[in-house]
Amino acid sequence: MDRPGPLKTYIVEDNPTIRENLIGTLQELAGVEPVGFAETEQQGATWLSANNGRWNLAIVDLFLKQGSGLGVLQACQRRNPQQKVVVLTNYATPDVRARCRELGVDAVFDKSTDIEALIDYCNELSGRH
Repeated sequence: MDRPGPLKTYIVEDNPTIRENLIGTLQELAGVEPVGFAETEQQGATWLSANNGRWNLAIVDLFLKQGSGLGVLQACQRRNPQQKVVVLTNYATPDVRARCRELGVDAVFDKSTDIEALIDYCNELSGRH
């Protein structure tokens, strides 16, 4: 999939340290351009729905300050086909993965073991192989 320019990415993550490290890593290694972030379900769901044409990728944590990433995923179900939504969580159990698939998630990554896989996924989306 060839996509001109950087991969416009919205991040839903309530831990500032994890969020900042993730953004820095993805900018450096995967051609990601952050277009915003949210720390709560309401912020993430509202922004992603209201700005449907302004993002290519949403990275969503499931456990947030308020609400759940699952609510954000539900808000993204009517996105454009080229827009991708992935989950980055510490709780990538088989049950969580199955629930995320039911909500139309494109991929689930474990924070502790799958960061390289997430970088590879972003590079593939942005055409950087």
